Amino acid sequence: MPTPVRFHFVDVFADAPLHGNPLALVEDADALDVETMRAIAREFNQSETTFVLSPTDAAATVRLRSFTPNGSEVFGAGHNALGAWLWLVENRLGDVAPPTGFVQQIGDDLLAVDVRRGADGGAVVSMTQSTPVYGAEVADRRRLAAALGLDVRALRTDLAPQVVSTGAGHLLVPLVDREAVDAVAPDAAQLTAILEQAGGEGCYLYALDPAAPDAVAYARFVNPIMGISEDPATGTAAGPLAALLVAHGHVPDGATAIIEQGFALGRPSRIRVTVAGDDVRVSGSGLMVADGTLFL
Repeated sequence: MPTPVRFHFVDVFADAPLHGNPLALVEDADALDVETMRAIAREFNQSETTFVLSPTDAAATVRLRSFTPNGSEVFGAGHNALGAWLWLVENRLGDVAPPTGFVQQIGDDLLAVDVRRGADGGAVVSMTQSTPVYGAEVADRRRLAAALGLDVRALRTDLAPQVVSTGAGHLLVPLVDREAVDAVAPDAAQLTAILEQAGGEGCYLYALDPAAPDAVAYARFVNPIMGISEDPATGTAAGPLAALLVAHGHVPDGATAIIEQGFALGRPSRIRVTVAGDDVRVSGSGLMVADGTLFL
């Protein structure tokens, strides 16, 4: 007889269905081996599929593992984790009185999670990311521009393309305006070579030219290494970007930065990141949009 496995879809960083970043979530995944998790991620073909497991560390509330469609495991606390907590709060953790603190286990990291209720009664999740690590800069601007399908003049000259990590290292590439961000048409092979040389996992293209006046940046995310052509909302890249902008004085320390993403995909997303010293916290809400059963 087939074994039923329950799954759900959560639109993360969204205020309406079919906005934000869709996450496939599999509950009660302790009985699944890694190869089955990878096969399920291929089946759903979302940018990430997250599996909820019992923690192996007594200090954690839950353990999360996430995979991309090409079978790569994703670490760091972004939409993969935030969507899981939105589901957990509504289905497993009972009534949540603000603020309520939890701990999530992702890889070797134990990361704090706070949950509160918004004005509409929905859950708002805030997650601590790892301490920022500032990595290699990419000096060959012409090569990078060519890999992105851009003229070199589309890259800003006052900010360097740099790998920054708050759990996952991404190459942050500053462009002159929103039009340049929307014009990006990456060559996967060329960009993969640059990312591997710089030690970056994905590429976050951003401009300090947001559409809304309360936002600080407008961004797109591509990750050919992980088999993600484009992601509509990427918390593991927004966290490093906010940390970098604070370090360069573009955002005040302690302020909450709103980063816009997903507009080019028709899935507008607003990611909130608060950076205070080395403390980086990503927050957002979302909606449950589907659930069902796999028969394995």
